[in-house]
Amino acid sequence: MSGSVAESDRPSNRPLGRSGPLALGRQASFWVSAGVVAHTLWGSAAPAMTYQLYAEEWRLTHTVTTGIFAIYPIVVVTVLIFFGDISDHIGRRATLLLGLGASLIGAFLFAVAPDVLWLFAGRAFMGVGVGLTAGPSTAAMVEFSVQGQAKRAASITATAQAFGLAAALLLGGALTQYAPWPTHLSFWLLFGLVAMLFAATWFLPRRLGRRASSRWRPKVPSLPSGLRSTFALASIAVTTAYTHGVLVLSLGGQVARDLVGSPNALVNGAALSLFAITSGVLGIVARDLRPRPAMMLGAIASAVGMGLLALSCAWHGLSIFLAATVISGAGYSLLFLAGLAMINGAVPAQHRGGVLSALYLFAYLSQGAVALVLGVVATQRGLSFAVNLGAGVIGLLSMATIALLATLGNATSEVGLSINQTQRSRS
Repeated sequence: MSGSVAESDRPSNRPLGRSGPLALGRQASFWVSAGVVAHTLWGSAAPAMTYQLYAEEWRLTHTVTTGIFAIYPIVVVTVLIFFGDISDHIGRRATLLLGLGASLIGAFLFAVAPDVLWLFAGRAFMGVGVGLTAGPSTAAMVEFSVQGQAKRAASITATAQAFGLAAALLLGGALTQYAPWPTHLSFWLLFGLVAMLFAATWFLPRRLGRRASSRWRPKVPSLPSGLRSTFALASIAVTTAYTHGVLVLSLGGQVARDLVGSPNALVNGAALSLFAITSGVLGIVARDLRPRPAMMLGAIASAVGMGLLALSCAWHGLSIFLAATVISGAGYSLLFLAGLAMINGAVPAQHRGGVLSALYLFAYLSQGAVALVLGVVATQRGLSFAVNLGAGVIGLLSMATIALLATLGNATSEVGLSINQTQRSRS
């Protein structure tokens, strides 16, 4: 499929879509887009270290705290269903600005929240922000790539997500543990960072990603013909990867504190950040792997990591918990990187925003559904039982990925290039 990319879709070294003297050049635009990608995981992980504080201050159950987390992917899914391809019509820049504006409102609501209802509203706005920016920012990174850089698009996307996740956990843990206003200060930091991203995004080229003759209307995302097998395989891999977020971001801090026995928020944040750091390192190191073997290795690592997580809860072992986060991070990175490389190599530019949004739709739908179920289970049956159940769900998704990989291997052989080769075909 990658060989059928139109000439107009291939990156070059000339400026792309400049609309005035103040518009950013290609390289600067690439890194601004990477910053928007990083913000999607930073916003998702920002409350991870404060859920326990909210629970203690406002006497919240596990159902409520996981509900605060779950409202985010639910809203993301809703936005992706109706607005998933909007950037293919109104342009990447306009869509990113709308999304970043919503993220700003969400961060502000968390920063000043006087009660739990404000948290639900803040997460909803963050969900709108990520729903509008996840696909377009990923597409923009591909389209701003130049010769010698296009091959890095999928790798840097994964690394940017890992950076946002690690920064949120480490800074959130430090500010929660040692700074004043532990339930507010980290969100003021997020607010400032998103505001700077908004200002930088304002200067992106105005017409990037916009179809020359098309009128947008709300609709369920659809796939171009011939992409179903490739999309099915990529989506199960990315969905498996994103479902890790339920255990790492929604319950991870409480698991480290209650079951593993670590009361320090910075230590817990550092332990959870190993997940992100490992995924970021592999995002760079593993970019030469072919998508199919990378996906297979990722599914195996994911299943092993979940087994270790369940074991760490049973034995209350911090060292096993650390091993679980590292191996799960490796699984996340390989699954996400392989799925993204398949899509980037198969989808033409005029459909890229919509298809990537559909990819994220399935991932966030799984994340939200699992979070809600585990919250209820944790309240009724205990945190340990909920973690074991969640680990089992991710293990089953990993096995499903392996099964689908074996079943659809021949149908997706045309995108079985290395990640570097897939990106090089576009340059």
